[in-house]
Amino acid sequence: MGTLFALLKGGALLKVLVPAGTMALSVAVYAWIYGWQYAVGFVGLIFVHEMGHYLAARQRGLNVGLPTFIPFVGAWIELKEKPHDVETEAYVGLAGPLVGSIGALAVYFMARQLDSRLLLAVAYSGFFLNLFNLIPVSPLDGGRVTAVLSPRIWFAGLPFLAAAFFYYPSPLLVVIGLLALPQLKAAWNYDPKAPENLAYYGIKAEDRLSYAACYLALVGFLALMSFDLHQSLQP
Repeated sequence: MGTLFALLKGGALLKVLVPAGTMALSVAVYAWIYGWQYAVGFVGLIFVHEMGHYLAARQRGLNVGLPTFIPFVGAWIELKEKPHDVETEAYVGLAGPLVGSIGALAVYFMARQLDSRLLLAVAYSGFFLNLFNLIPVSPLDGGRVTAVLSPRIWFAGLPFLAAAFFYYPSPLLVVIGLLALPQLKAAWNYDPKAPENLAYYGIKAEDRLSYAACYLALVGFLALMSFDLHQSLQP
């Protein structure tokens, strides 16, 4: 009892209960629509994605909270301090889709082993979720990664965001677009020679190339896997 009181007093238990509660709520909502098996798998892959961000942020010494979930929106980790430079931001941004893709790949191999159409559907959702997050526009993960090249590259992500909305109109895409507006304004006014930008965006050329290569390779892999599974799941 004394230990429980200490945890409550310190807020440690609350920090675990809120993420766990929002995760359980997401599972319940998705289970009501798609069935509990798919719901557990899908939310589990979102959790894996977010834990990639969480662990990377902790590795870089950032103060970060556990994932919070909202049904039909996804999840996010709360960075309680801004990354020190663009390389750190890219590292944390890339870790989510990378670890999330490994999780989806594990489900894919399991699905093939068990000949499970349900697990194939879960794997497809995981691959597509991570691919979507790599659209190169802030606040998506792709925007955080491609910022190592230049914030102005975010304008290249707008057609992909518009295509996604045209293909599947969703309030979530509208919210992402609204959140992107101030980021795009800042990118439009970006001065690479400004002292604050030199300090934040200064990065070695080989590091830029490394992140660009990893980003393109991951996008290509996820696009191929998403297309292949989409074809496999057709009636």
